Formats: sequence, structure tokens, C-alpha cells
Amino acid sequence: MTRRSFCMSVAILFCGTSLAVAAENKNVLFLTKSSGFQHSVITRDWKHPEKLAHAERLLTEFGAANGFTITITKDADVFNDPETYKKYDVFAFYTTGDLTQASDKYDVKRDENDKPVKGPDGKPEQGKLMHTEKPMSKEGKAMFLKAIQDGKGFIAFHCGSDTFHKGPNSEMVRPEGKYDVDPYIEMVGGEFKGHGSQQKATMHVASNAFPGLEDLKDFGFVEEWYNLYNLAPDMHVILVQDTNSMPVGKNGQREDNYRRPPYPATWAKKYGTGRVFYTNMGHREDVWTNPTFQKVVIAGLNWTAGNTKFEPSPNMQQAAPQPTAAALK
Repeated sequence: MTRRSFCMSVAILFCGTSLAVAAENKNVLFLTKSSGFQHSVITRDWKHPEKLAHAERLLTEFGAANGFTITITKDADVFNDPETYKKYDVFAFYTTGDLTQASDKYDVKRDENDKPVKGPDGKPEQGKLMHTEKPMSKEGKAMFLKAIQDGKGFIAFHCGSDTFHKGPNSEMVRPEGKYDVDPYIEMVGGEFKGHGSQQKATMHVASNAFPGLEDLKDFGFVEEWYNLYNLAPDMHVILVQDTNSMPVGKNGQREDNYRRPPYPATWAKKYGTGRVFYTNMGHREDVWTNPTFQKVVIAGLNWTAGNTKFEPSPNMQQAAPQPTAAALK
């Protein structure tokens, strides 16, 4: 792919191209690198890879409408530059896998009629290399975590909990003072364990104290709901995944990932002096256009950017107490 500059109303970093618009807004760097599975909402059009993906475009639009300048990159090597941490107020992740690894992105092979060519397994065959998403170095990862610890803001969507994911762990809540997790997961506050089929579920509002969500009421829609574990005991739970609202199959049971009591799904926490916000929502395209989802995201952006003031006191024991692994057997 050749390097080009594109005239757009958003700051974009892509294949070494940088565009920026002058603004007094708070600055957000949105990383959409996928070292693991790449979700459709952040997948670029193979014919026009310079165009923003669905979630990239929408965060840019409703972010701008609420006082944020969003810079988008699929290359994590920007975190190796100390100047990056001077430019941005908030770092936003829609990412998967080990971000210290490069990730190649290919288009799909197409026939003379421009139709995808499918292999023996029925899946489209790999085509030409579109872009190699550059990795952050180990030193860059350490600089990133220290920047959050020293006071920067961080917000992660959905698969942000499937980033630097280490593997199975039997405990729902990480024991106080025990950090047998990647430092990134310690910072985020929870780790991806799995998900079931896309289905409707209720998000229960556990706290109306969070700025911007004072009038939020329980809501629900169809989503790919992440099951989360290694939950940080010091989080302030905002939304709870109401597993009791999820469908029961012919066997009288919910799907495996949801055979547990209601659990934290959106929260705020501190990491050092930094502000961290996570939501397990954001898989589906229609979720990104949902006004309630956008309201939650804007509230998260405002708090992580320091526009609103809130001390995230721990409330999991009141909002969504979690059993031990032994109790679930």
C-alpha cells in the first residue's frame, strides 16, 4: 500500500500518515490494533483502507460533538515515543492480543467478478498484504502504563479486556494485593474469559453517582456480552451484567459463560493517579449507534479526561458480589 495523505476532518495516524485539526478540545489517541481477532467494527474497507472503520468514525463524530479531538491509529509504535504522552489527555483502546507483536492485515482473494474466493473450509482465502500494524516495544508498554499511573486517562471498549490476555484463571475477583496478571490487565481491572452467542441482556445500573450518568436507567439490547474475571476489588461498578435476564436454553440453563451471578460490566477505577474506565459493550455496529452506549462512552471520556470529578470508591461487594470459584462448582 502506498503512503498517501487524505483530507479528512479528523486526526488520523495510519501507515505513517498523520493529519490533525487545530482545536481546543481534549485530545484522545484511539488505538485499534488487533494482534488477535480483528472485530468488524474496527476493520477497514479493503478497497479504501484510508477510510475510517465504523467505530473509528462514530467515536470521532460523537467525540467531536462533545469536545474531544480523536486521533486514530492502528500502529502501536507511537507509544514508543515519549512525545506521545505529552500530546494526549486520554488513551482509548479497541484492541486484542499482545500489542508488542506486529500484526499483518490482508484483504481477501477475489475472482474475476470481484467475489471472495473461498477455501475448502468455506472461509475466504487470504489475499494481498494491506498493512502491517506496528507493535509497541516492551519499553513503550512500560511508558504507556507509567503515563496512566502518573495521571493520564484510559478508556477501553469490549475487547480491551482481551488485550495482553494470559489465559484461564479460576477466580472471578483478583485477591487483594495479588497480581498474577499482566500489568495491563491490572490497570484495566478485568480480563476476558469468553462469550456466548449474541443475545439480549439487561444492563443494571449499579451506580448513578458517576458524572453524566445520574439519570441513566436499566437498559438492554442484543450484544456479544463478554464474561469477565480477574476483576479488580477496588473498582467502582457502574453497570452490572444481569445474567438473570439472559435466555435459558432447552436444558433449563443459560450458556456456559453466563452461568454465574450478575457481574461488573462497566466500571471506573484509579491506577495510581490515573483514571481508568472500561465497558464490555461495543462488539456490534448497532451498539455503536445506540444513544445509551454513546452516553456511557461520553461520560467515560469526560471523566478520564479530567472534565468531571469523581472518586471511584470500591462498591463491588454491594453492587455485584462475586462468589469464589469453589462456590460455582
